[in-house]
Amino acid sequence: MATNTGFTLWLTGMSGTGKTTTAAYIAARLRQVGRNVEVLDEGELQNDLWAGIGDTKDERNTVVRRLGFVAGLLARNGVAVLVPCVSPYKSSREEVRRSVGKYVEVYVDCPTEKLIERDTTGKYKKALNGEIPNFIGITEPYEPPTSPEVTIYSDTESVEDGGTKIFQALLDLGLMSTDELKTITGKKMKANPLPPKKARRDEEDPPARVAAVKAAKTPKADKGSKGAKARPATRAARVGKPAPAAKKKAAKGKAR
Repeated sequence: MATNTGFTLWLTGMSGTGKTTTAAYIAARLRQVGRNVEVLDEGELQNDLWAGIGDTKDERNTVVRRLGFVAGLLARNGVAVLVPCVSPYKSSREEVRRSVGKYVEVYVDCPTEKLIERDTTGKYKKALNGEIPNFIGITEPYEPPTSPEVTIYSDTESVEDGGTKIFQALLDLGLMSTDELKTITGKKMKANPLPPKKARRDEEDPPARVAAVKAAKTPKADKGSKGAKARPATRAARVGKPAPAAKKKAAKGKAR
């Protein structure tokens, strides 16, 4: 039965897109129908699972593998596991997909300039100024999923809208029942037929493109020109260039 089925809901996306908020929203409603739920938040488990690990690509992949390992243990024992984690690299996410089994990938997307505008931590501005090295989406690439089960556009969709997408996917995959979702949403939802499964293969890292950060720093292009959209259809890896720290210091010296 769906109510006894454990699964892993993996929320990936750049810092500040709303992964943790979405996970909390889904977790509360799963508990409402009696589900056993655990949230493995990347930001809360650092000291317990990977204290001392840095932020190189290999180290970030180690973090993803450890979260995936714990998620797999819980899911196979009937727990609905929610993992909000930047997890910027496709290879490690696909590795977790293969090892976990019942894995639902949710890509929480938002244009980079919007993330900079609404950033309350100041991390994006520091990264742009070269104060934070290896910051995903600015100085290090984020590799968007090729075919996630759910894509949420957090700049235009509400948490509730994103939650509805997730619940629909869980219903379609047989991981939740119509009765559970009627209790949660107050509506009778119907499962959609799943498209034929395609062989999933690991892809090589796509070439990193310059993030929409440049668009935020330069005048907007004409409507007819290419690259005017913040979220291009190709969804290639996002990366920005930090401002050279050396030049800034020199400029300050002259001002004095």
